[in-house]
Amino acid sequence: MNFEVNYKTIERVAGPLVVVGKVGNAAYGEIVRVKLGSGESRLGQVLETTKKYAVVQVFGPTEGITIDTTSVSFLGETFHVGVSEDMLGRVFDGQGRPRDIKAEVSFKERRDINGAPINPASRAMPQDFIETGISTIDGLNTLVRGQKLPLFSGSGLPHNEITAQVTRQAKVKGSGENFAVVFASIGITYDDAQYFINEFRKTGALSRTVAFMNLADDPSIERILTPRIALTTAEYLAYDRGMHVLVILNDITNYAEALRELSSAREEVPGRRGYPGYMYTDFASIYERAGVVKGKKGTITQLNVVTMPGDDVTHPIVDLTGYITEGQMYISRELYNKGIYPPINPIGSLSRLMSNGIGKGKTREDHRGVADQLYGAYARAQEAKSLSSIVGAEALTDIDKKFLHFGDEFEKRFISQGFYDARSIEDTLSIGWELLSLLPESELNRVKEEYIKKYYKPKK
Repeated sequence: MNFEVNYKTIERVAGPLVVVGKVGNAAYGEIVRVKLGSGESRLGQVLETTKKYAVVQVFGPTEGITIDTTSVSFLGETFHVGVSEDMLGRVFDGQGRPRDIKAEVSFKERRDINGAPINPASRAMPQDFIETGISTIDGLNTLVRGQKLPLFSGSGLPHNEITAQVTRQAKVKGSGENFAVVFASIGITYDDAQYFINEFRKTGALSRTVAFMNLADDPSIERILTPRIALTTAEYLAYDRGMHVLVILNDITNYAEALRELSSAREEVPGRRGYPGYMYTDFASIYERAGVVKGKKGTITQLNVVTMPGDDVTHPIVDLTGYITEGQMYISRELYNKGIYPPINPIGSLSRLMSNGIGKGKTREDHRGVADQLYGAYARAQEAKSLSSIVGAEALTDIDKKFLHFGDEFEKRFISQGFYDARSIEDTLSIGWELLSLLPESELNRVKEEYIKKYYKPKK
């Protein structure tokens, strides 16, 4: 049974933190209600506690909180959020409160946003293909149900458009099973939020989507809550309602900035570039909530956006994400400047679980070989391009010229596709074979002979 203990012993306010003195029984993670002298209430959470004081993180601005007139009530529970299937088709703010104009949601129950740890022994290996309709993902960096795969981007690149397209098109191929998307925006602008909402509504994707919107002008500390609320909702839909859920968190970098701000306010010893030393552990508490659990029908897959400050692939946020997740995809500024959409660069991109989700009975028997051959041929084309910039295209050998032509066609026909163009995996592989047919058969050394005989059709 929950109970409240009320204190009027605030000692100081430091940024988003309030230090409450003479507190001896507060618990880490406990939710508090901060009541201002004006009668306004704000929620907070205990971040640190001793026998003498408690440090409270306020989910909102600290303006108006004074030592004399503000009281703090300790509620005796951690942060909980309501969950229900009725959340599908609805838009919520970063604290899980409805922000659309529809009726209040009838929640089935309330759950701790920190979730329940998954026993590693109960995890099953992800192995089912998720079709996004985007060739560079489905064909070369396949997303597998239960995987966590980040999308590394840069400032001004179209990661919003790509995530909106994936949200609209993603499905578990041929399963006929319930599929849902939980979309959480973290620190995005109002215009970007409206873009997502309008896009989801216009295309009908909102009916199977639960959207959480934390905006740039919302309290930055709220960004600590938003991904955990989204994942708690996903866990309910997946493990209680048997749905296959794709979680998209956009953008993890804004989450990390809020984490750094909070760490600075607590006067913790900073780690790399001022980020807290426990950022790896904190990231893991989010990323590791994806997966396939034995005995559960539903699954959780994560496709998260990580913007790279200054396009720096060695940045701590990018670096730590790469350690925890099962691959990465890069949005290329060079491809973007060429007018190619979606500018996902196969070179450097990787899905470590791809082999588990492709092949006969899942995609097509030739998928692995085609992907390897396309990747190798495009890498060879990049080498030929670099060489031609030095010695000139006329000095290239005939085979290098063929690869150079292949590279141009690969970007135009395979990587590039329309925003509303949802390609099936069969369409993607067919385009792949059309491109491979531009090369001599002798250069196709990564595809089995039987598949070459079946699909290779060189132009005469």
